[in-house]
Amino acid sequence: MRIRDLYDRPVPTISFEFFPPKNVDAEETLFRDTVPGLKALQPSFISVTYGAGGSTRGTTTRIVQRIREQHGIESMPHLTCVGSTQEMLGDFLDEVLKLGFENVLALRGDPPKDQTEFHAVEGGFGNATDLVRFIRGRSDIGIGAACYPEGHVEARCKHQDWDYAAEKVEAGAEFLITQLFYDWSHFLDMEDYLRNKRNVKVPIIPGILPFLNASQIKRFTSLCGSRLPSPIYKKIEQYAHDDESVRKYGVEVCTEICAKLLNRVAGFHFYCLNRVPSSAEVLKNLGLAP
Repeated sequence: MRIRDLYDRPVPTISFEFFPPKNVDAEETLFRDTVPGLKALQPSFISVTYGAGGSTRGTTTRIVQRIREQHGIESMPHLTCVGSTQEMLGDFLDEVLKLGFENVLALRGDPPKDQTEFHAVEGGFGNATDLVRFIRGRSDIGIGAACYPEGHVEARCKHQDWDYAAEKVEAGAEFLITQLFYDWSHFLDMEDYLRNKRNVKVPIIPGILPFLNASQIKRFTSLCGSRLPSPIYKKIEQYAHDDESVRKYGVEVCTEICAKLLNRVAGFHFYCLNRVPSSAEVLKNLGLAP
């Protein structure tokens, strides 16, 4: 199933993103509790990230296989430039194709934890556009890519980064999924720029992260360059020592964002952090849960 085609349906396409479990016990918990819980929400597909520095590539393919084969949910592995030569990326792509996957999410990837800046390995790629072009040159597989409503943390300005998103589409990306954001006007500004200045026609899908606790969301937004609007930041500070109140507020904030965008986007991609409750509550609030 080509994911691009899912976004042509008259109903919102809902998807979730997992990160690879760190050990066998965590993987069994994922498949015992999380996957069945999210399957009940009838997602159109699930994507699975790499671990730090691309270190869990084998785990990623095993997880997407299990999701597809044991639970019948369309699954999509991520493919990043981190720590990989073109030969390694080609081998991984060949494996993905051999396993019968029809889609991949092509990303540059974040620097490993021991590095402050991204550096391409010798014989590798330094940006996602080149990776998309490489994949398209080897295969007709469906390709998704990332975009950043507030601009990538390393970009000179947001408009430069939006131009990079357009270049990914020109290179072969069929849909774009955004980084997390908490001010829906940033999404609208980016969408307007891409549609009207760069003539981007592919689906642009909001990435939604219902935050779970104060320290976590502060760390996430700091790393990716997204900002917490002042009223949201103050509320999180107010609840800082009460994780459940922060979680419920995260549901409230993300429900409002999705409600604002519901009638103009083809779907939502939830960064669920391998948890069920918050994403489920947002979808129920929107009337999108079965």
